Amino acid sequence: MGKSSEVKDADNPDIDDDELVDVVDSVINTSSDKSTKIEEHDSEQSNEQLLATSAKMVVETCMDIRRGENVLIVCDPTTGEIGQALHEAVTNRSERVLLIVMPKGRHHGEEPPSPVASLMRQQQVILAPTKYSLTHTKAIRQALKDGARVATMPGMTQEMFTHGGMSANFNEIKRKISNLGPYLRRRRIINVKSKQGTDITFEVNWRDWKLDDNGICNRPKMLTNLPAGKAFIMPREGSMNGKVIIDGSWDSTLLNEEIELEIENGIVIDVKGGTTAANIRQEFGEVARKLRSKDRENVWTIAEFGFGVNDQARLGGNVLEDEKRLGTCYIAIGDNTALGGSSSVGIHIPGVLKSPSVWLDDTQILDDGKFILEL
Repeated sequence: MGKSSEVKDADNPDIDDDELVDVVDSVINTSSDKSTKIEEHDSEQSNEQLLATSAKMVVETCMDIRRGENVLIVCDPTTGEIGQALHEAVTNRSERVLLIVMPKGRHHGEEPPSPVASLMRQQQVILAPTKYSLTHTKAIRQALKDGARVATMPGMTQEMFTHGGMSANFNEIKRKISNLGPYLRRRRIINVKSKQGTDITFEVNWRDWKLDDNGICNRPKMLTNLPAGKAFIMPREGSMNGKVIIDGSWDSTLLNEEIELEIENGIVIDVKGGTTAANIRQEFGEVARKLRSKDRENVWTIAEFGFGVNDQARLGGNVLEDEKRLGTCYIAIGDNTALGGSSSVGIHIPGVLKSPSVWLDDTQILDDGKFILEL
């Protein structure tokens, strides 16, 4: 202690031991604050870089945007930073780019404001990271007819945009989906079962399988979801019967209680499963009340069936990514007009089964969530 006292007295004879401790603590805390600010700055830079990297991949690999093309980016207040990152990436390819921030919708399948729909008709490329899906809207269907190629990204978050399914090799996914093609040909009856109690059978027109949801959207009139990676089809209207247990996710909810759907002649006739099931009944009921009485039952149409092939996709409570996860399958309820059906109801929501077994006629392709086929 003697030497310490001598040093202290020589430097400042008025500082006692307690004051010296306070000074040291102050220096340590100041250094710690500076270090924290540096780490936060580095993290912020890293996030910006990740957004830029993903945006570049969308623009160059997925959409192959060319110089001079008209590009419209449609986002909402929940996806503004993603929209901005896409805008910056597009400007490196084309100076004819417009970024629109529209009000957040109320549910999937709701039409965008009419000025946005009008702008869509004038574009060659449309990128739509939005809270709720624009995929199954008249506006997107019309833009496709007019020659646009479209990537919708419903429910996209910054974390999803920079990790998981968006980090997949989309050229490899394209190869896997292409390899599925021969197994889907000339098979008409699909049976889905699960250990949780799912057991449904339905018919399809095998020529209607959609095998282009691979993230590569580089020709006019093409449509993809991002992250991509699924094969899907519209069940023949009126053909599905049985029971489905949704145990993965529903819309933007990672389920902690299963949802049971009873299906008769292609229509959901009962929904069980606690709070989430009650919310489903309420949401679809509200949409039905806006329709003519003879059309109200159509909101409960089984509109779509598909299975995921994206090995980087995660099950995290956002159906956009969940339905692409390798080994899952999903069904969607509501509007099927985008797939050639007659149920035009303005709502379309999927639910994911985590570990299904799937047969096409007598050929099994999935066993408890694992592909039997070599893809």
